[in-house]
Order: sequence, then structure tokens, then C-alpha cells
Amino acid sequence: MDTHRNDSETSYPEEGAEIWGSIERIETPEDYINSLRGRNLTVYFMGEKIFEPVDHPIIRPSVNAMAETFQIALDKPDLATAPSPYADTRVSRFLHIVESADDLVQKGRMQRELGQRTGTCFQRCVGMDALNALHSVTYDMDEAYKTDYHGRFLHFLGQVQTRNQVIGGAMTDAKGDRSKPPHQQADPDLYLHISDRNEDGVFVTGAKFHQTGCLNSHWLIVMPTIRLGEDDKDYAIVGAIPAHADGITYINGRQSCDTRAMEPGDIDAGNAQFAGQEAIIVFDNVFIPNHRIFMDGEFEFAATLVERFTTYHRCSYICKSGVGDVLIGATAEIADLNGVGNVSHIKDKLVEMTHLNETIRSSALASAHEAKPLASGAWMNDDMLANVCKQNVTRFPYEISRLAQDIAGGLMVTMPSEQDLENPETGPLLEKYLAGKDSATVKDRMKILRLIENMTLGRNAVNYLTESMHGAGSPQAQRIQIARGMDIEGKRKLARKIANTET
Repeated sequence: MDTHRNDSETSYPEEGAEIWGSIERIETPEDYINSLRGRNLTVYFMGEKIFEPVDHPIIRPSVNAMAETFQIALDKPDLATAPSPYADTRVSRFLHIVESADDLVQKGRMQRELGQRTGTCFQRCVGMDALNALHSVTYDMDEAYKTDYHGRFLHFLGQVQTRNQVIGGAMTDAKGDRSKPPHQQADPDLYLHISDRNEDGVFVTGAKFHQTGCLNSHWLIVMPTIRLGEDDKDYAIVGAIPAHADGITYINGRQSCDTRAMEPGDIDAGNAQFAGQEAIIVFDNVFIPNHRIFMDGEFEFAATLVERFTTYHRCSYICKSGVGDVLIGATAEIADLNGVGNVSHIKDKLVEMTHLNETIRSSALASAHEAKPLASGAWMNDDMLANVCKQNVTRFPYEISRLAQDIAGGLMVTMPSEQDLENPETGPLLEKYLAGKDSATVKDRMKILRLIENMTLGRNAVNYLTESMHGAGSPQAQRIQIARGMDIEGKRKLARKIANTET
């Protein structure tokens, strides 16, 4: 089968509710939550099959966090939506193809506010950044090979925008032996690959790891995760797959303290309403029809796709400054409840936390302001500054968390449970001995301490700390990109010119 054919005159089939779902357009958080029901996903968690993930007490907080991306569009449409040439309506920024530097600035501001609203990962940035990377890469492949990938992509994009659905970007493979490329792995399934094909499309087999929000998505876009060679053509596959497609199994990941969501009360969870979510997705001969294939063997474009995706996505970590705002606020609150809010060294530590947090925000917004247009018409933020932003994110949340724990004190991790507070025997003792500032209630003090624990050690430390370290590439990945763009020789020339050296 010639994957470089020009089939631009081919009409795209119209698919029904079995693919797109019965809700024509999602408008509200309630619409979104209802759109996730009844999909018959194959989901396992803690050794058990979960038949309706949206109602599972550990999974539901992640659904709530994603639902907030629909609420912000209702509350602040000028910030969270934009006009699209591919749909007859304003669309969510999470589905929008950026058309200017200001679009990227607004994207960043929206992401920060969602971090402030949820105090966690709201899971929708990966799909947004995948769409924007694919817009330009499919265009470039069509220019090089006269394919129809860009047309297929735009057709798919228009339908998703019209329905206001959620895209999950699936990039990270299992990887196996990291010293070997995909085609040399002992098990070919350690990287997602084409396992079969027919005249209507391809079948893919493999797994994707660390998949944020995948259970809460309507679509998965699978993409290669590394630079590929000619022997890796079967791994150069990009396509859109319904999250409920036959052959997909989800194994939901554990998070620190996650089972607190199954206990009575809401204090010990720390953030009972919102959480993130990650899973392993296993693909067993999952079908992708031709009209939803956006790369098929063009291995030389895999690195371009990964680099453009990560440039967008590393800038998306501005969300951590919003989460940081919540943690700084909780730290200031517990200091006040402890009666030390006006102590000079406490104030100085809050200043340091704010300085670090605003440095994350500033590098992300600077990257957006320095954006440039690509050949497809999409705009991409500045690569150097995006990598600087993500390098900041690999470090600063850890220091902010250390200072939060410093100010909170040891009670954050030794405090008795909410059940002990409610117990008629132990409750009065805790009310007596957990008292802080005269105006503070013991329950409020416990809630704030649990929130700090949640964000720095517990469930939402998954996305505030470890995801900050490894998401969108581990720290060395950013350092490699910074090294490529730092132009040391140009800087040496500047120094030689000012010093008037002879060499």
C-alpha cells in the first residue's frame, strides 16, 4: 500500500453515535460528565475491573478536574474560548489551533487559572498541544509527499471542535531497553506499532504509559515518542482512536494516599474534589481507519512532531504556577492559623515561594510572547524559553514544597484522622490540644494541613512534583534543547568584540 499517495479528492465518511457518542455538543460540566457514561471501557484498578469509572470514588475527582475546563469556558469565554475557522462556533482553547502570539498568551493565562481553581492537573493540555503540533506537521508532510494527512486532520478537528470533545494525547511508550531503537527491541510491542493493515486502515499494538486523563477523554491520538530511523517505519504511526475502541485496556495507576477518597469525610483527602489521573493504555490490534491516520511510515517527521509537541507542552507547565498559588495560599493560611503569620522569617519564606512561582509563570508567558508562525499558519511558542520554563518547573515546585512543609510543621504528617476528630472519646481531646490561634477552628486547621500534605506528599504531589520533573520530558531533555539553541559561539563573538581581542 502506497502511504504517500495523494487522496485529497477522497470524501471522508460520516460516522455515527457508535464512534462520536450520543451528545451532539458538550456545553456544561454536567454534559461532559454524562458523555463519559456507558462507554463500556475495559478498566482495571487495584486488581479489579471497574465498570463505570466516572462513578468510582478514586477516579471521580479527576473527572471533576477535567469538568472544570468546561466551567471556565462558561465563566470566562473571552479567556477560555476562541473563534475557529474549522467550526461554526467559538471553541475551547483546548481544541483551538493557535493563530497568534496572543493566542498562546491567553492559553497560558487560562492554564494558570485552572491550576488555581483545581490545585491539581486538569489533564487536558496534552491533547491541546498534540493538536497544535499535528496541524503543522501534517501540513509539512503533505508538502513533502503530496499526502492528504492535513485534510484528514482538519476534517477530524472540525468534528471534535463542533462537538466540544476531549482529546487525549498518547505519546510515551513502554520503551523496554532504552539503549535500543524500537525495531531492535526483544518484544516489538514495547513501542506502539502497526501490527496489521488492510485496504481500510491499520491495526496497532503496544502500550502507552503515564497517560494523563485518558479515562476522561473521548479520543486518543497515538504518536511516536522518539526520533525514528528507516527501520522503524512501522512505529511511525499517528492516528485518532475513540477511547472506547475495541482492543483497548486501561490499567489505572496508583497515587499516594489515593484510597483516602474512599474513606468517610473529606478532611483527610486534602483535596476531596479534584485530583489528577494516569493510566497505562494497552492496545491489542486496535483499528485506525484511513481517514483518521495522520502519519503512516514517514519516520523522518517523527522527531519534528516530538519536538513541536514538547515545545508547546513544556510551555503548558505554566499550570504549575496556578497550583503553586494554591500551595502558597495554604502555607500563608496555616502560618496565620498557627499565630505566626506576621513573623519576619515566615514572610521572607513566602516571598521566596512567590519569587520561584512567578519565575515559572514569567518564562512561560515570555515563550508565548516570542511565538512565530509556521508554514501551516499555526503559531508556535519560542523553543528556548519553553525549555527554560520546563527546566524551572523541574526544580522550583520542590523548593516551594519544602518551604511549605517548613512553615506547616510536623503536625502535617502526624495529625490524627477526621474519624478521630468525630469520635466522642477522642474528639474533645483533639479540640483541646490541636487549638491554634484563638480565632481558628481545629477543623479548619486540620483541613489546611491536609491540603498542604496532599500537594507536597499525597495524591496531588503526583502532578505538582513528579509530573513536574518528568512530564514533557525529564530534565536532561530540556538541557539538550537549551544546549542546541544557546549559541555559545555567537556569545563569544560578542565578548571578543567588546574586549577588542585579537583572536
